[in-house]
Parts: sequence; structure tokens; C-alpha cells
Amino acid sequence: MAIPWLTILNTVPWADVIRNAPKLADAAGKLWKTVARKPAAESTRAELDAAPLMIEPDRRTLNDERLAALEASVSDLDQQMLASSELIRALAEQNSALIVAIEKARRQRLWLSAITAIAVIIAVAALVSGLLSARA
Repeated sequence: MAIPWLTILNTVPWADVIRNAPKLADAAGKLWKTVARKPAAESTRAELDAAPLMIEPDRRTLNDERLAALEASVSDLDQQMLASSELIRALAEQNSALIVAIEKARRQRLWLSAITAIAVIIAVAALVSGLLSARA
């Protein structure tokens, strides 16, 4: 069964979507700027190296290995978060462009509907006029 796209599109509150599109784009841009400026895990590593550890030698190497693994994991997560925020920003920009295009198409549809209605009225008037003149 085909999805009634026109019904779906008519149920979307386009006024709200259009009104909120710039806010969404701005929020995504702010998120991108915040994530891009966030310091990486290297500063945490420098702080940990500067702090003296009072641990037994074999436990210290084990802890160093675990710490290195955790730092690598945090670094990977930072990269994923950076990529995700870039994707969100790009999607917000595309969403804004899509909203503008949909609004333009909606206006064009309204104009075409009005022109079609006027053309139908003129055609019906001409038909009625022709029928009336043919009777006389």
C-alpha cells in the first residue's frame, strides 16, 4: 500500500518547523564550536605524569598500562564526538536548506493552484457563455 505522502506532509506543522530551523542550525553550530575547542586527552596525560605515584613498581606498570588504554579509549571517544558534532552541524544546515526549498515549493503550489482555479473559472464562464449564445 502506498504511503499517502500528501497526508503526511499536511500533518507536519510547517510553521513551527520553519520558525525553528534557524535555531536548530545555530545550536548545531554552537555545539560544533564547543566540541572543536575542547582539549584532548593529552593535557590529562601531562597532569597525571606530573603527579607523583606512590605505588609498588609492578602495580605501577599495570596501572600505567591501564591508564594508557583508558587514554586511548578517551581519545577515540573524543574523535567520535567531534565527528558526530560535525555530522549534526551538517545535518542542521541541510535541514535549513530543505525547509527553505519546501517553503518555496509550497508558495509555488499555492500560486499554481490560484492560477489553475482562475483558468477553470474562465473556462467554465466561456463554456456557459458559448452555450447561452448557441441557444439564442
